[in-house]
Amino acid sequence: MDAQGDLRVRLAAFDWLREQVEVHGDVLPRSLLETGFSFEGQRVPLVGPQGIFKPRVCEYPLSITTIPGGGYADKISGMDLRYSYRGTDPRHPDNVGLRSAMNRHVPLVLFVRLKPGRYLAHYPVSVIGDDPAHLAFDVDVDARLSELTQAGIPAVRDSIERRYVTAAFRRRVHQRAFRERVIEAYREQCAICRLRHQELLDAAHIVADAEEEGDPVVSNGLALCKLHHAAFDSFFMTVRPDYTIEVRRSILEENDGPMLLVGLKQMHDQPIQLPRSGVDRPDRDRLEQRYQRFLRAS
Repeated sequence: MDAQGDLRVRLAAFDWLREQVEVHGDVLPRSLLETGFSFEGQRVPLVGPQGIFKPRVCEYPLSITTIPGGGYADKISGMDLRYSYRGTDPRHPDNVGLRSAMNRHVPLVLFVRLKPGRYLAHYPVSVIGDDPAHLAFDVDVDARLSELTQAGIPAVRDSIERRYVTAAFRRRVHQRAFRERVIEAYREQCAICRLRHQELLDAAHIVADAEEEGDPVVSNGLALCKLHHAAFDSFFMTVRPDYTIEVRRSILEENDGPMLLVGLKQMHDQPIQLPRSGVDRPDRDRLEQRYQRFLRAS
């Protein structure tokens, strides 16, 4: 396949990923990515056994995968992702392929494995540097597709803007990883109503992550459906330090149809569903801090 055909596959992959995120949410299952999509009668998987992946239909690698805390020393370095070579040979075909993608300004997909079988997709990214002495590539996580799909060298971007985008990417990875850990601890169900549809579940912070005690640990989180997450954040309801739900008095006295009755009022004084592991259960001191805010809001 020529370069133009290769680019059409990539654009189709980006479109397909956008569709999957609309259905499944930001974090996608590996089985879906391994199956991929059909392009002009050929199957195009998006991941393979190795981190640098090139499907048969493509001329250059289509995706790279990083595992935070994994066996490779991948890390955000300055404004870019420092991505390790495959192995120690710069001439390995995977490394050669990624180097060719860099020289051609080819857009790629970056997958971040948040836990086994669950991946966050970020695209487009581009390889912008090659450091054989340290067996690593530099990957721009703020690549602009309009620049990458045009001939010539990509335009230089303002460094402040790039720092902002890179920081936003890191926050996105951090937030999705927190969500995955919390929802897994609560056995993929809402702690309040037991709803099990992952697409409708969030990880709610007990103490906001912007605050001093807002650590991204499971004990500072609750798995909540979107209705109860919104109610929790708006102080319509809370969870007391004894793990019991309390609904605000004004809500209990309000009449507003069956959703209010079943969705909120009937939850009053009910226990929440707890993680099996004691270390993952909501921190009582954080719940007390939240409860005092709830009382002031009431």
